[in-house]
Amino acid sequence: MLDLPHQRGALHPLLLASLLMAVLVGLPIVGVLSNLFSSSELNDSVSNFSHLWQTVLPEYITNSVIIAVIVAVLTAVMGIGCAWLVAVFNFPGRKFFEWALIMPLAMPAYVVAYAYTDFLQFTGPVQTALRELFGWQGQSYWFPQIRSVGGAGFLFSFVLYPYVYLLARNAFIERSPRMLDAARTLGAGPWRAFFQVSLPLARPAAAAGIALALMETLADYGAVAYFGVPTLTTGIYKSWYIFSDRSGAAQIAAVLLIAVMGLMWLEQRNRGRARYYAVGGRSAAQVSTRLQGKQAWSATLFCALPILFGFLAPLVILLRLLWNADAISFSTRYFGWLQNTITLGAITAIIAVAICVLMAYAARVSNSKVQALCNRIVSMGYAIPGAVIAVGILIPLAYIDAWNSERGITWILSGSVIALVYAYLVRFLAVSFQSVQAGLIKITPAMDASARSLGHGITSMLMRIHVPLLWRSVLTAGLLVFVDVVKELPATLTIRPFNFDTLAVITHQLASDERLGEAALPALTIVLVAIFPVVMLARAIAKTKS
Repeated sequence: MLDLPHQRGALHPLLLASLLMAVLVGLPIVGVLSNLFSSSELNDSVSNFSHLWQTVLPEYITNSVIIAVIVAVLTAVMGIGCAWLVAVFNFPGRKFFEWALIMPLAMPAYVVAYAYTDFLQFTGPVQTALRELFGWQGQSYWFPQIRSVGGAGFLFSFVLYPYVYLLARNAFIERSPRMLDAARTLGAGPWRAFFQVSLPLARPAAAAGIALALMETLADYGAVAYFGVPTLTTGIYKSWYIFSDRSGAAQIAAVLLIAVMGLMWLEQRNRGRARYYAVGGRSAAQVSTRLQGKQAWSATLFCALPILFGFLAPLVILLRLLWNADAISFSTRYFGWLQNTITLGAITAIIAVAICVLMAYAARVSNSKVQALCNRIVSMGYAIPGAVIAVGILIPLAYIDAWNSERGITWILSGSVIALVYAYLVRFLAVSFQSVQAGLIKITPAMDASARSLGHGITSMLMRIHVPLLWRSVLTAGLLVFVDVVKELPATLTIRPFNFDTLAVITHQLASDERLGEAALPALTIVLVAIFPVVMLARAIAKTKS
């Protein structure tokens, strides 16, 4: 931090802007929690929650917990296992797996759900081939159901394990070789060294990755809705749209919000209490242990399976669906969906980057605790599920629209593009902020001091020094937000204006109508758009020394 003269007066507009953004990000949470007791009488609200608890909430919570447990276990096994193999050992395909293991991030969970359902359902190619091969008839045989709680858990695991892989891999790479050498000197084999040395060092990072995967799991709507699995997220949408029960939707959203906040608290508590240190720093000459024979090919197979099931297989299935479609329709409607998607993504990305540059810069030149608190609140937005954000935004906007209607004002905010962009900003500002902040940290404070000595003020420093140096980070931040908007479904489905569809919405609607051949084109478009930042991240991963 810089202790600049006349800093308070110059920073005042930035601090006000930061306070405003913190309030806007926190508003959906306030909207959800305030509506818990919005009935005319407290007893009515308690009675409503009691009814939910006696009917649907136990099933919603049970299914959500089961899926979360499956995801936690499988993402930990795949993410930590692949990260340890790639970071510590040398085996066939290791250089390829270093970056390819993150490719499933380009696949939205709902797109993977549509692909696997077509492939594994009763009329799909797998079961059809088995019946022809073995002469099975009808329901005379057992086959695992992909559209189930267990199927949802497995699907999310193969899509979300890269969160654990990325963080655990960095932790393993940053390990001290001296500690592993000491373990080998004391007679510890690879497995014992892993459990007693490497894993404890990577535990906080792996726990953070698992927490991210669980937050994404709890926030999903498209996959579980298509599978017909009742969860907290599907309950919110059903209460709001099917039963028109705003209070019930808010109460279910509050349960989901509490669950996510609990995950955040556990992750921060785990990270805060961790006391594992890698003594000796990272060596520039780390030598990977070469695996031979069955061990080498077992490592290759272990790393290949997540890529196969999380990216390659869904991609091939979508291409097959597109190939078998009666006609590939690049119609005016398709280009309309594409235009809506790109427009929303571009507008949100530009606004998000501008806000985050100002907030990250204010934190750089200020020691204000209020500024730090504002930035922390903004960073929490990514953990809030899209369905919760949608409910939290629509509740206050409904009151504003009612107030406007009473005064003859016809401008409706709820169900508008403005409300939709607002929801995107609340959800994805954290993604942009982290990227911009990481770029600012790399700029030495000595440069700021030199600029100040030459008479540059805070605004001049930002525009003439920091922004030119930050262009890579700003571009990355904008691209990440753009892709997240393209893939986002729950908030878009809930808030979008009437007859205003995006690629994600139309893919969900076509798949829900079992028109998977028609859904393949917009689904593949989403994947193609998402693949660009993933490839950029993959190239950066490949360049890091492992």
